[in-house]
Amino acid sequence: MKDELTLDRIAHAGEFLRRRIRRTPAEPSPALSEKLDVPVWLKLESLQITGSFKIRGAFFRLSRLTEAERRSGIVTCSAGNHGKACAYAGRELSVRTTIYVPSTIDEAKYRGMIALGAEVIVSNFPGFDQTEELAQEEARKSGRPFISAFDDFDVMAGNGGTLAAEVVEDLPQATDFVCPIGGGGLGAGFSLYVKEKVPDARFIGCQHEASPAFSMSLEQGRAVTRLDCRETLAAGIEGGIGARTFEILRSRVDQVALVSDLEIRAAVQWMIEEHQYSIEPTAAVPLAACLNGRVGKLNGPAVVIVTGRNVSFNTIKKVLCS
Repeated sequence: MKDELTLDRIAHAGEFLRRRIRRTPAEPSPALSEKLDVPVWLKLESLQITGSFKIRGAFFRLSRLTEAERRSGIVTCSAGNHGKACAYAGRELSVRTTIYVPSTIDEAKYRGMIALGAEVIVSNFPGFDQTEELAQEEARKSGRPFISAFDDFDVMAGNGGTLAAEVVEDLPQATDFVCPIGGGGLGAGFSLYVKEKVPDARFIGCQHEASPAFSMSLEQGRAVTRLDCRETLAAGIEGGIGARTFEILRSRVDQVALVSDLEIRAAVQWMIEEHQYSIEPTAAVPLAACLNGRVGKLNGPAVVIVTGRNVSFNTIKKVLCS
């Protein structure tokens, strides 16, 4: 298989993941449908095993390690969900997993990785990008493979590609897709698939206004792979974008929507009130974009990707009570 993102790679990922992960539901949202004046569904990857979509890419990527790499183990960096997914996949595949995490890691995500048997190293840096540099250096020193949370074609195929394939199969009438963009692994796989499979597909990427690496990359015409750390509730999309993911996304994203922490808080609260689901703040980013009119006028039926639920009680309390 060539080292690129293709529909064939996505199909391979889907075949591997079948019966190993959940096929998450797509739930209608009457409130969003009324607000956006089109039918809207929420794709609830928050109900996925390990609590987020990240299990798709991590499990597929680790399954493709060589025997020598499986024996040595892997190193990765994560704001939480990719790490928890690697820990789960590593346990299932008997691969020793070392995960570097920022000092701002949500305690629920940290506990989840530890419970799954991973070695978790908390860096002195609050941001993802600086922590990732530490992880990459450890991988070089130890001779173990570094598994990117997003800038890897197998991760893109699993995370975004297989998720898009489910959405298109379950909701063939959908034309508009609203998705968060951080490092870009989810968006790259998802946008490539729907642009190939859905006539007139419209893909809307959502970012935090304080850490808009993809938007900045479009303006500069190159991938902004490193950003200074910005304090935000949406830690899962803080930091730079991948060089590979940007090349895929740059021609496939129809619109970029930026949101604030205040809007994210309100979207978390809205999700509990309207759908009775507790989600992590990063997962509320595309909801915030919809609720605040940042997605513009949609062309037809829409799907909003709800990415995860891994959040501590203390974080939820801060979100709900502030």
